[in-house]
Amino acid sequence: MAMRCPIATGRDVLNFLPAIDRYIFRLVIVPMLGVFALAASLLLLDKMLRLFDFVAVEGGPIGVVFKMLGALIPEYASLAIPLGLLLGILLAFRKLATSSELDTMRAVGLSYWRLLRVPYAITLVLVAVNIALVFYIQPVSRYYYEQMEYELRSGALGASIKVGEFTTLADRMALRIEQSEDDGQRLMGIYARVSNSRDQVLTISAREGTFMATTDDPDTIILRLTEGSIIQDTGSETPRVLSFSRHDLPIDLPAIEEFRSRGEAAREYILPELLRIGWSDNTAEAERDASQATFNYRLVEVVMMLLMPLLAVALAIPPKRSTSALGVFVSIILVVAYHKVNQYGEDIAALGRIDPVIALWGPFAVFAALIVWMYYRTAHVPGALALGALETVFAKLSKRIAAIFKRKQPASLLADHSADSDMQSAPAQ
Repeated sequence: MAMRCPIATGRDVLNFLPAIDRYIFRLVIVPMLGVFALAASLLLLDKMLRLFDFVAVEGGPIGVVFKMLGALIPEYASLAIPLGLLLGILLAFRKLATSSELDTMRAVGLSYWRLLRVPYAITLVLVAVNIALVFYIQPVSRYYYEQMEYELRSGALGASIKVGEFTTLADRMALRIEQSEDDGQRLMGIYARVSNSRDQVLTISAREGTFMATTDDPDTIILRLTEGSIIQDTGSETPRVLSFSRHDLPIDLPAIEEFRSRGEAAREYILPELLRIGWSDNTAEAERDASQATFNYRLVEVVMMLLMPLLAVALAIPPKRSTSALGVFVSIILVVAYHKVNQYGEDIAALGRIDPVIALWGPFAVFAALIVWMYYRTAHVPGALALGALETVFAKLSKRIAAIFKRKQPASLLADHSADSDMQSAPAQ
């Protein structure tokens, strides 16, 4: 008799976790994914607008915009993952704190460290993903982005002739196209001016035309013209005028240099290349400094993710009987400021002005000590809050601002209200 082996599904795997862990997992994963999507969308939309303008100026196909955006996704994902992790855990614990569920969990003996078991499991998964992104995927995708940008500028992606403008080809031909249809397959209102080495000039106008490839010479294309005329100026008093129903005009394509190989900048190196170049005695000092700075920058950004759950818990707990969201804003400011400090440290370390360990791991040590202190006050000092003083100042400032902008009733309305009160009280008297 054959036995059927049950197949474990995702729901079955979660059922092995205690109910409290499953509950915290649901609270964390939903806002975390939402922040991922929001942050990545904002970064991509901002870049998309600039890419559309760039492609429109270069006259390239619209499809290349989405290819370039796809090459930027790993770079933007490496920025969105730490922010999404931090806000996901922070919003989850803030919900527990404002609904008094956190007090109940603490009353039954659950410590903050026990409640952080699932968030830290999620953190370890995202750390592995971010390592793959920043050390392997992002350098290669950045190189492909630079390659597509170069090909777009050079015309290798079809961005060579702009509609409604004169375009110079091979330094001897000026071409203007009034209208383009069917994605460039049909060209309308063509004007061309061609000169040769014998000072002869051909002025060509045609009703329509189309580009055709040649099998003999890949560096030459044929512009097949229909219904037009040719004016040949040979230097004599009377130019020759010819009419045609179809004419093939060969056009020499401009020479396009091959794009450089990957590795011009340290940010295009993957992990093995950074280790080989950064600690090699045969490498130039400038290149060695840049490789070491890039390696330490990527590593410190990844290691900082391990402290994000502690920072989230420290900033998630508002004062009692308060729904203040000050911790959310402070967390975003801290993460963005730390990221900018790391970028500055990488730049000065790449120039060789300071050791990468001091430039990058020094701010890390200060920020890590601040996070540990904030978490210790929240988790182990009764009644203490990481942002206690700042919450008090923020509450007083909010009350004063609310009092300033509070609308006052006009005097006429107050007089009418008092008159109505007197009329209502008169019968009673």
